Amino acid sequence: MARPEIGKSVKTGQFTTNYLEVGENIGGIPLLFVHGSGPGVSAYANWRLILPLVEEINHAYAMDMVGFGFSDKPTGDEVNYGRELWTQQIIDFMDALNLEQVNLVGNSFGGSLGLSVALNYPDRINKLIMMGPMGVESQIPFGLNEVWGYKGTEEHMAQLIDLFTYNKKFASEDLIKTRYEASLEPGFHEAFSTMFPEPRQQSVDDLSFPDEEIRKIPHKTLIVHGREDQVVPVTNSYRLINLIEDAELHIFGGCGHWTQIEKSQEFAHLVNNFVAENQA
Repeated sequence: MARPEIGKSVKTGQFTTNYLEVGENIGGIPLLFVHGSGPGVSAYANWRLILPLVEEINHAYAMDMVGFGFSDKPTGDEVNYGRELWTQQIIDFMDALNLEQVNLVGNSFGGSLGLSVALNYPDRINKLIMMGPMGVESQIPFGLNEVWGYKGTEEHMAQLIDLFTYNKKFASEDLIKTRYEASLEPGFHEAFSTMFPEPRQQSVDDLSFPDEEIRKIPHKTLIVHGREDQVVPVTNSYRLINLIEDAELHIFGGCGHWTQIEKSQEFAHLVNNFVAENQA
């Protein structure tokens, strides 16, 4: 039986990247979706509700970052997890698929990677969209420390899903079971346990940028956040809107960290309108 999490694969540097692709016959600048860093995450888990809502008017890709989903999960001396590796993977992915420029959509740690690409490879980004983003210098929030300290049990996964969501109808037993089983995929726990070692503040620092760097971002930027986010606080986005000159901010009340799940229709509508503006 086919697994929807497993899409196409492409060589990105020394690693193989699994990715989903929709809207292949749509022209224009494509969307590139980059997921967050929770246990059991994948491009499919993060973006499964959004891709069907954007594919009619966008050519879109959603990639599994190295160490996650069904991309390679190296451990030990063969890898040094961090912003530099994942940023390079995004560029290698774009090069492998001949994507000169994208509208990048980054969730949480994917938002930080979007900032990284925008700052280090500004010509490769057309517009930047960040949802519940990391990226500003801060102390590690309690919720994020819990997520990165995943204990590998179904009970702890249930606690994390509760942290991620505001509307508990989205914290279903099926979702808990699905994410827990995804965290049991071969190689995942070994890779995940080495990505964000204690003290985890150093991983936040690696994925953050000084205010003066963020101010240099010239791209038109959309920032989206759930007001009740317990993993990455909404104050991150308040700071970003004051740092990025050509930016707009949308806050959803009654929403946690998973805007793309709790507010999927609304989020997709924002993305579609934002990327279509001035693109004709």
